[in-house]
Amino acid sequence: MVAPEWLRKLAPPQWYERYAKRVENYALPKSEATRQELASVIASDGEELLGAIDAATDQPMLAQVAAVLTLRRLWAEQYTGTPGELRWREVTEMPAPAGLLSSPYDTEARYSTKRDVNWLGYKVHLTETCDEQQPHLIVNVETTPATTPDDNMLKQVHDSLKVRDLLPAEHLVDKGYTDAHVLVDSQRQHGVTIVGPVAEDPSWQARSGGFDKGSFIVDWERRVVTCPAGKQSISWLPNTYPQNGVVFEARFARKDCGPCPNRARCTKNLSVNNILMVEQARSVIWRDHAEASQTIAIMGSIGRIVGNC
Repeated sequence: MVAPEWLRKLAPPQWYERYAKRVENYALPKSEATRQELASVIASDGEELLGAIDAATDQPMLAQVAAVLTLRRLWAEQYTGTPGELRWREVTEMPAPAGLLSSPYDTEARYSTKRDVNWLGYKVHLTETCDEQQPHLIVNVETTPATTPDDNMLKQVHDSLKVRDLLPAEHLVDKGYTDAHVLVDSQRQHGVTIVGPVAEDPSWQARSGGFDKGSFIVDWERRVVTCPAGKQSISWLPNTYPQNGVVFEARFARKDCGPCPNRARCTKNLSVNNILMVEQARSVIWRDHAEASQTIAIMGSIGRIVGNC
């Protein structure tokens, strides 16, 4: 403990009652009102402690203690308001989960959700060989914060395998790794074919029997898109929404879209001509891997929970 005498003089008796034992979620109040009341009390206690540290100019090392730096960051992330009237931040006011401290005991652990599983900790990406008639060996392990998307990791995995001359011809992965840019980049940069299910199209057209993006034919060389009715786009605009992964925007003529009897299956906007957003992936060239000597690898991720965070 740093400066125990200083802290002993500062801490009121109720601090010992509140913080003598490690705080666990199961022991916290169950009602929202009571939890908010406790959060306000804790906010006040932390504010008092940090204020006392700032005022202790004769002991400047207190402000540099790792636990104090963590506490200050936690209070900035979790609370807002004027001095003496701090409150919990709403979810919309919180930092992005990837940068948010999820545990004071492990500042690199992150909270994440995958389907119906919630955990606090990390994610482990395992790559295993799966050649027939050969032993199955784990040849690569990568550990990331729990919030790191799976598809961010394939380049790092392939770079690691390349250094050790272990790149596979085909890499079997689950849906989390089959983002459009991964399918293309793995083939171009490493000659590795990614095999795995792709995410379902979330658009209303795909869900309700309309014309989704797969219904349009893209001629990449001519930069022309043909719609299901046989009409061709009249313009091809680059980098319209790069932050969303959209590299090109194909526009169709108003004279073609306006009178089209299938317009309602394309767009709900009846006042403009149809616009098709073309994402980054181009068609992927699949190769025949009939030769038994070619290596095949399989990859998946596992959530690793940090106990008692």
